[in-house]
Amino acid sequence: MITLHHLNHSRSQRILWLLEELGVDYEIAAYQRDAKTRLAPPGLENIHPLGKSPVVTDGDLILHESGAITAHLIRTYGDGKFAPAPSSDDFPEYLEWLHYAEGSAMLPLMLNLYVGRLGDAGAPLAPRIDSETKRHFSFMNDEMKGKEFFVGESLTGADIMMSFPLDIAKARGVLEPYAALSGHVDKMRARPAYQRAIEKGGEYSMGFFNR
Repeated sequence: MITLHHLNHSRSQRILWLLEELGVDYEIAAYQRDAKTRLAPPGLENIHPLGKSPVVTDGDLILHESGAITAHLIRTYGDGKFAPAPSSDDFPEYLEWLHYAEGSAMLPLMLNLYVGRLGDAGAPLAPRIDSETKRHFSFMNDEMKGKEFFVGESLTGADIMMSFPLDIAKARGVLEPYAALSGHVDKMRARPAYQRAIEKGGEYSMGFFNR
């Protein structure tokens, strides 16, 4: 049995969405952030030493890191869906987006969040962070123009992985100039599996990251 160790307002929401798209049997072990510190509870450290979410247990396997979890679930339970064939021309692009989500897209968002909390002390860094944010989101928006999905003609793990940085960006108003990205978020949120994941996972507000 698959168990998702799910933290509210976190990256684990996209894994919950993927599980719903896959239509597999799974259980949710729910954890709540501390209202003051916004950190995960200590109980997650009993599952994985880092104490972070998502963590998936699948039989004897314990996996953390969203990209690794996404790749494992699709390879094991996808039945040929949700990822291009490794021999296809789309596969390198799929891998690129799968890793771009955390390797590149999240960085300017998190820098903006943490440096913003420094107030005047962080002001000298703001122009560089703004520049990198515009660079990355302009790139993503240009790539999405005229497309419904990041890769190919149907939902893949690339869309699942990219959903978290885009959800944060939309909550922070970053997507306002980027119609293609904003439209993609709206389409993904309208999917029945996404809606089921929200119902099962509880409140999911990326405005949480504005505080």
